[in-house]
Order: sequence, then C-alpha cells, then structure tokens
Amino acid sequence: MSKVFCIDVAKCNGCYNCQLACKDEHVGNDWAPYARPQPEIGQFWIKVKENVGGTIPKVKIHYISQLCNHCENATCMKACGKNAIYRREDGLVIIDPEKCDGCKACITACPYEAIYFNEELGISQKCTGCAHLLDNGYKLPRCVEACPTDALMFGEESEMQDFIVGATVRRPETGNHPKVYYRNIPGKFIAGTVYDPIEKEVVIGARIRATNGGKTVEVRSDEYGDFWLKDLAQGKYDVVIEAPGFEYKVFENVDATKDVNLGDIPLARK
Repeated sequence: MSKVFCIDVAKCNGCYNCQLACKDEHVGNDWAPYARPQPEIGQFWIKVKENVGGTIPKVKIHYISQLCNHCENATCMKACGKNAIYRREDGLVIIDPEKCDGCKACITACPYEAIYFNEELGISQKCTGCAHLLDNGYKLPRCVEACPTDALMFGEESEMQDFIVGATVRRPETGNHPKVYYRNIPGKFIAGTVYDPIEKEVVIGARIRATNGGKTVEVRSDEYGDFWLKDLAQGKYDVVIEAPGFEYKVFENVDATKDVNLGDIPLARK
C-alpha cells in the first residue's frame, strides 16, 4: 500500500510549523539507516514557499509546502549508479546514507529541487517521510503532526481518494507521478477599484467581465468599489467595465500570467 501526502493550500496559514518540526526531528539526530543528521542550515526537507501576488493594496498571499514527492517513477532512482535510492513497500523513497557516494546525479535528476548535498558527510539527503518514526509505531511524519490547521495530511493512497480526485501535483509533465497532492492552489487574479471622479465616490455594483478565448468571468464591484476576478487561468484577458450612467471602460490584453492590480479606475459619465 502506497503512502501519500495531501496538502490543502487553502488551509495553510504560513505558520512554518512543518518546516520547524522537520528541523527539530532531523538536525543533529542520526536516524541511520534512514538518514544521517540534517545540517542546521542550507537544507529544508520540507520548505514553505510564500507566494505573493498583485501590488498594494490589491495583494493576496498563499503558502505551498514543498517536499520530496516520493515519486512512483522517481528519476532520482534511475540516475543513481550505486543503487543507493530505493522505494519502500509503503511508497516512501529513501536515500541509503551508507551506499550514497556523493556523485550528486540524483540532485541533477530531481525536477523538484528536493534533494540536497551534505558537504560535511559527502552524501545526498532529502525528506524520508519520517520513515524511522513510522517503523516504530508512529502514524504521522513530524511535519504533518505539527500542522495546526490540518493543511498537511498523510495516509494510504486508497483512503485519500476523496482528496486526490481533482487534486494536482507539481510538474506532472515530468512523468514522475508524484505522491504529494495539492488542492486549492489559487489561480491568478485581476483586481481594481472603480470610482466616479466627478462625485469622488466609488462605484458600487459595476459589472466587470474578463474574457479569454470565449470564456468569460464576471463579478460586481463591492461597497468599496473593489472587484476581484479570481482563480483565472494564466493568459491574456479583455476586461470590460460597465455601470449605469457611465461609459464603458475597456482594458485589452491584460496579461494574467501574473496577478494584476489595475489600480483606481475612473469611469466617465455619459
């Protein structure tokens, strides 16, 4: 039975507990034959990546925990000439610290930058899924156990299907078949504020439409004149703003490969 990690990005508040718990478990602790001690600096076997989009005041932040994906088709295993990397029956991929000769081929082969080199020991290292704990009666890796919002989950793949169906993985095009699944990673946004420059008041209830390739997303400006077109697929959008008594406002080819703040938008009266 294969173990998997499931990460709900919407629940992650960026507390970094998972990252700290991993350090606490592995820095200075020798868990051979699973892993030798993790260096105090330079390695993050689980790393919280902060993603900031937009510009002030239209800014949103989300956090994505990244770790070894314990891939079903792990390119690191294929690259290792010493057979130092193996997959356990539970699906966790382990680098044997006794067999590793420090050639770094696995580091180059990993498309997720999840493998680190320990200069002092001369070996490659990465997340073990806390296999040393699982083999001694623990149910969860330390990172999952430390998560206060249940954004991190761990269990049998067969029992996590409700989460996995509809989830995504990092870089699926590699063919590695990662076993770390993500839900609720936000798409891009286009935001702004509409106002009447004559009355010096915001415009409430303006209709804002963004169109890309025949697909249209529509929202209304709120009581502050703000609008957020959320979870957009990356691409270029034509944005049309209309409100009773005002001329149409059009923004063509808005590039939403990044989050966009259109700023304060004055509407001209008819």
